[in-house]
Amino acid sequence: MKILIIEDEIEIANSIKSYLKTNDIHCETASTYQTALDKITMYDYDCILVDLMLSDGDGFTVLKELKTLNKSDGIIIISAKETLETKIEGFNLGADDYLTKPFHLSELLVRIQALVRRKKFDGNNKIEFNEIEVDTLAKSVKIGEKKIECTKKEIDLLLFLIGNKNKVLSKSAIAEHLSGDMADMLDNHDFVYAHIKNLKKKLNDAGSNDYIKSVYGIGYKWNND
Repeated sequence: MKILIIEDEIEIANSIKSYLKTNDIHCETASTYQTALDKITMYDYDCILVDLMLSDGDGFTVLKELKTLNKSDGIIIISAKETLETKIEGFNLGADDYLTKPFHLSELLVRIQALVRRKKFDGNNKIEFNEIEVDTLAKSVKIGEKKIECTKKEIDLLLFLIGNKNKVLSKSAIAEHLSGDMADMLDNHDFVYAHIKNLKKKLNDAGSNDYIKSVYGIGYKWNND
């Protein structure tokens, strides 16, 4: 899972990032409106946390830009503003949830997980695709009744592929999902091929059908046909 934290209070942003990281969530941060704009234009996220008060702009403008870009990223507003009018405006601009500061990090985590499940997997903790079952809470994968050992990256990759079934995903899109904006600093995306190869082997060895297809010159596709 990849999250963008748009928050100008560095201490709060780092606290959220540290907590979510311990729960296997990859986080990126943006402390200004311009940095946030650059990131939402270049990358896709499973969820975006938006503070309404930024040093060089405001969160509502970020929401308007996300709407203009026709983004499907989940959005949770995190703000000290708690008036009904502010909440209504946020929801009207496309926010999925609103959390008033101060809040418990454990509640934020649960809201993020619930939002991503709702948007990508119809609210389920257990994701089933034919003979494959992924338990997002237990971080486990089963083929029929056979449990297979997968790394956290492999499970993240599997969920990303299933969540985008029948869509062609470029190597760079997969790299960004697995590594965030660190992917831009890599000379190549060979690690994507390695993860795909390992995941395919584990699934096939356990008796799964071969759903991961290579698309020459572009990337990969989870084929539902």
